[in-house]
Amino acid sequence: MNQVSVAASLQVTNSSNKFLDENFLLQSKTARQLYHDFARHLPIIDYHNHLPPEQIARDHQFENIAQVWLYGDHYKWRAMRTNGVPEAYCTGGKSDWEKFEQWAATVPYTLRNPLYHWTHLELQRYFDVHEILSPQNAREVYEKCTALLQTPEYSVRNLLRKMNVETVCTTDDPLDSLEHHQKCKQDGFEIKVRPAFRPDKAMQAENGEALLGYIQKLEAITQTSISSYQTYLTALKTRHDYFAQNGCAVSDHGLEQMYAEDYTEAEIERIFAKILNQQTLPEKEVWQFKSALLFQFALWDHEKGWVQQYHLGALRNNNPRMLRQLGPDTGWDSIGDFRQAQALAKFLARLDSEDCLAKTILYNLNPADNELMATMVGNYNDGSVPGKIQFGSGWWFLDQKDGMVKQINALSNMGLLSRFVGMLTDSRSFLSFPRHEYFRRILCNLFGEDVENGELPADLAWMGKVVQDICYHNAKNYFQF
Repeated sequence: MNQVSVAASLQVTNSSNKFLDENFLLQSKTARQLYHDFARHLPIIDYHNHLPPEQIARDHQFENIAQVWLYGDHYKWRAMRTNGVPEAYCTGGKSDWEKFEQWAATVPYTLRNPLYHWTHLELQRYFDVHEILSPQNAREVYEKCTALLQTPEYSVRNLLRKMNVETVCTTDDPLDSLEHHQKCKQDGFEIKVRPAFRPDKAMQAENGEALLGYIQKLEAITQTSISSYQTYLTALKTRHDYFAQNGCAVSDHGLEQMYAEDYTEAEIERIFAKILNQQTLPEKEVWQFKSALLFQFALWDHEKGWVQQYHLGALRNNNPRMLRQLGPDTGWDSIGDFRQAQALAKFLARLDSEDCLAKTILYNLNPADNELMATMVGNYNDGSVPGKIQFGSGWWFLDQKDGMVKQINALSNMGLLSRFVGMLTDSRSFLSFPRHEYFRRILCNLFGEDVENGELPADLAWMGKVVQDICYHNAKNYFQF
């Protein structure tokens, strides 16, 4: 069967089957009650994403669906490349319509990939399009969605309102001005748009040239002379304070693994001098430098009562040729197999022993480490805050049904799922918020299965409260937004 025949066979509506109907993913009566009566209408606190704050501040209007759907979405680019679509239709110079046309031709081949669910959820929830996207209806869908996006009701701020979003936390470098967050606040925009402090570039000692350039930019922004590690810390602390003044209450780190090498202040000063003198560092010194900065950031987070987040386990930029051609964050990353436990325990234990361990969320990208993470968080819960140390939701390659279920089951078996702060989008797209619905349906279905199997009592009032806590109230209380 050729591509056109395959696509035509999939061009059906929900009137002919149960795909994506109101009970999508809800496989029991109890699951349906939990979702529709308790979870469905809760607001969304999206405490980690990569949305561009400038577009929120300007209340940006997208010209067409390709711009809001395909620009920057490396999930879709990976699928298109795998389907034999040339790079010109992903990140290249083809027109927006041509890129959308190729995505529509790829969608029928994404069966059982989460993109298939997300694509059609987003078409339904934002645009009331209930057809299966295919080459046959691509032009019709493109024109309908594009026409809607060009109306005031589909501006960026209204897209957030449409999904009942209450708070978003963007991901921001210490050098960012935060002017767009300030603009949202000045406008009285009722959805809270908060920055998150992400100092990964300040730690990139493995790339001395890039780090030296970063230091020079930091000098200019803070109007200080950085000639030592201590003056570097002083300048970074100025930015940490600035973020706090602008509503920041969370930090975030994207790491392959935790760094917890032993070091002395004298050693770090010598290492920093090498960086200023453009000397290449051996691996041990790179790790020592990262360890020192991570610990210092954690101390500042604790001082301010922030929540610190650690995204662990991504092996990034695996295709050097495409990295040179397109840069990072363009879809050439994978799950890594780093050793996580020992350094992570050492890092958290040091903070805990000094009574400086802030509320912490650990995100794991390798499912082989789920139980490791689920047990690690229990080592440092001290009774001061419910769920003080969290095993974060399925992340990146794991924010799909199977990945979410495995994370939920590991947390349930080895911790308290009832104290979990729930889902986040981790997305660059303003159309990604149905992922919260996806998570809520999966969560309710798991509880429903247990009730139907006689593994949990049919106490819907209590179970409904727990579901609501996981979907909204726990995050509300934990982050104190």
